[in-house]
Amino acid sequence: MSWESTAHYYQIINETIKKELGGFHSAKVVLYSVDFAEIERCQSNGDWEKSAEILSDAAKRLEAAGADFVALCTNTMHKVADEIQASISIPLVHIADETAKALKEKGISKVGLLGTKYTMEQDFYKQRLTEKGIAVVVPNQEDKTFVNDTIYDELCMGQINPNSKKRFLEIIGGMGAQGVILGCTEIGMLVKQADTAVPLFDTTEIHAKAVAKLAIEG
Repeated sequence: MSWESTAHYYQIINETIKKELGGFHSAKVVLYSVDFAEIERCQSNGDWEKSAEILSDAAKRLEAAGADFVALCTNTMHKVADEIQASISIPLVHIADETAKALKEKGISKVGLLGTKYTMEQDFYKQRLTEKGIAVVVPNQEDKTFVNDTIYDELCMGQINPNSKKRFLEIIGGMGAQGVILGCTEIGMLVKQADTAVPLFDTTEIHAKAVAKLAIEG
């Protein structure tokens, strides 16, 4: 939800369009960038109703601007995905559904999940995967706290800390899963597939490529 990861979405979408269509092609995108401070305040206060109102309003504005579908460029705020979808008549491309497709394609039946504390601890995201036959494991409490704090205190601020990267890789290596979901759209800024032998599923890349291809296919 921070602009840091939004920039990566925009880049990946346009790179995918260019690769698929060639020439001078780029993506037709209507981008609504929220004030992340408002969203983070809602998260901290547990005011999911207010955050749903903010994001539903954004989705309605995108629909009014002519969007054919909406992508919510965050994992955590898919907690209010149903409320957003109910507010518009165009589809919402759910990040967990696209991630599940990627996992299925690779034959993954047990996956580790890293993200904010909300994504790791609550069911709104994990259940979407388990309903598709994918078992989900999360780190212990100490590691969950570290992952969550790194996301908010460093990555959302555009800070890349080598010590945090080292700890993330240790956590990834100890999860005992066939692969690990980078279930926060900022985590891909810190760790890459080249850093570990454990298969990583970067939700930013998965989601952005999926919406680009959906746009091409109509």
